[in-house]
Amino acid sequence: MEKIEHIGIAVKDLDQAIKNYEQLLQSPCYKTETVESEYVKTAFFKVGESKIELLQALNNEGPIHQFIEKRGEGMHHIAYEVEDIKKEMARLKETGSRLLNEEPKKGADDKWVCFIHPKDNNGVLTELVQSISTSNL
Repeated sequence: MEKIEHIGIAVKDLDQAIKNYEQLLQSPCYKTETVESEYVKTAFFKVGESKIELLQALNNEGPIHQFIEKRGEGMHHIAYEVEDIKKEMARLKETGSRLLNEEPKKGADDKWVCFIHPKDNNGVLTELVQSISTSNL
């Protein structure tokens, strides 16, 4: 794993959260994006070499809605940048990690993503990310 790529934060109101984080970070949101497959709208902020990703549920069906219903707003996941997502997925599967998707899937911000069950990482949902432009998938 190369670095912490981003920290995902579940929010109820993306517009209000963007205003809050623009004030907090003294930096503008550089991108918003809807990821239909995950039922979320996202907003990104750069913080040094890492990013903050705000996530708002699009409806009552997706994982962000479920997360907020159970736990309220707050940190949802930590994403790590990897050089070869398929290789990293295979390595983690061999060590007993439970992957929440068997193949990389397209996520926000031009990334291939894979999630690892939070019970395998002390209650923290973990995401692997690889830039689509650097992959051979």
